[in-house]
Amino acid sequence: MNQRIKIVLADDHPIYRDGLRQMLELDPEMQFVHETGNGRDALEQARRLKADVLLLDIDMPQMSGVDVARERQRCNDSFEIIFLTMHWEEDLFNEALDLGVKGYVLKDSASADILNAVHSVAGGRPYLSPSLSGFMMNRARGAQDFRTSQPELDTLTSSERRILKLIVSDRTSKEIAEELGLSPRTVENHRANICSKLNLHGSHALLKFAFDNRSRL
Repeated sequence: MNQRIKIVLADDHPIYRDGLRQMLELDPEMQFVHETGNGRDALEQARRLKADVLLLDIDMPQMSGVDVARERQRCNDSFEIIFLTMHWEEDLFNEALDLGVKGYVLKDSASADILNAVHSVAGGRPYLSPSLSGFMMNRARGAQDFRTSQPELDTLTSSERRILKLIVSDRTSKEIAEELGLSPRTVENHRANICSKLNLHGSHALLKFAFDNRSRL
């Protein structure tokens, strides 16, 4: 990488945050542009300073890490997110991946693990602590089992699949239309076709289906 990786670090425990910053600063390819103790400031500064990576704890005041990731996904911000966490809950792990979080690292991981996560995510590759590999295997297995039980998904066109993915990301029809360069009417037609193929009925059925199965789509 020709330029240094611009990092915003957010953790509401100053001692842990300071130790992590000192450790990462030993890597000449990393540049800390801001550090903070709350999620809202982390999001604002990551945007303002055009950070490459936002490294943050999930449990944060003002905005949690999940809230930050949700807002980043909604606004399609360019920086990547790495969650630092003490949590081993599989549901939280799946929610993080559903929100586009590229890195998921346990706080008690070795220093090399966190360094590898930053380099990997900055390079466009996902990273999770090796001890969480079982969660990823369960996620892949669940997705395969779901597709087997829902063969109708294979009837969706590539455009319909893409729109379904954006619905999972909590995009409105207007936002989807803007992102794909389509008219809102065309998006609505695609949504109607998806509902027909998946045998979904009712004004909110597609949204509920997408949210209920977001980790498997």
